[in-house]
Amino acid sequence: MSRLGPAVVDLGGLQVAPMPGAAPVLKGIDLQLAAGEQVAVIGASGAGKTTLLLALAGMLRPSAGRLALFGQEPWTLGTAARQRQRARALLAPQVPPLPPRQRVVTAVLAARLPQMSLWASLRTLWTPRLADAERVQRALVALDLPDKLWLRVDRLSGGERQRVGLARLLVADANLWLVDEPLSALDPARAELVMRRLTETARAEGRTLVCSLHQVEVARRCFPRTVALREGRVVYDGPSDGLDDARLQALYGGAVFAPQAPPLVELAPLTALLPQAMCR
Repeated sequence: MSRLGPAVVDLGGLQVAPMPGAAPVLKGIDLQLAAGEQVAVIGASGAGKTTLLLALAGMLRPSAGRLALFGQEPWTLGTAARQRQRARALLAPQVPPLPPRQRVVTAVLAARLPQMSLWASLRTLWTPRLADAERVQRALVALDLPDKLWLRVDRLSGGERQRVGLARLLVADANLWLVDEPLSALDPARAELVMRRLTETARAEGRTLVCSLHQVEVARRCFPRTVALREGRVVYDGPSDGLDDARLQALYGGAVFAPQAPPLVELAPLTALLPQAMCR
């Protein structure tokens, strides 16, 4: 694969277990990602997709092999240095951990807390500044949530909560976006919108995007590179258009895939007026 920039992720013989002493889920993963790359990770349930993202987010310690992020191995660093490195990556889990009584603006701004001082963090959680609220509103508009800024999280549907979790990516300063199954609660039109917004924004801002997906056709259409996992091992790493139906039949154990992707949805431009009163 051609390199777009310096290495952001460098894995060699990586093994990761869900807990100390358990059998490894990832078994000898070799993977390099350059700055600015966009990579889909596919595979059947239990193949190790989420475990890989958790390891890249610094939430699971390798049991063997090499894991280097931004040129450093995080588990050889001191606690403070490792926390600073972790702040450069942001994980958007399939079910975002959003406090139900929290307002959407505050839940989204939580993604910026690692870059803030203690005082700024407390102020943001209590009374967001106008500039911060405007930043969140732009992210919400991008994901078709223009009127949710001041709602409580427990007033949202499942698909709206998933998009609020993804809005955190759009407001954070993280260099590495780790996105786990972002389309599971979305209808086809909004799924298309979300993928287009994420990939376009990551490309424009030079973010490295790693996204696990069950929707193979989305990976083929939206990502230039795909990594396929099976039983904790990389069985394909290459151009997404090289994933023909025969490879997918082997990867998923004979499952049948429709060769045609759903039609592209035309997206409205990112032009929407912000509410007149952003803060209370």
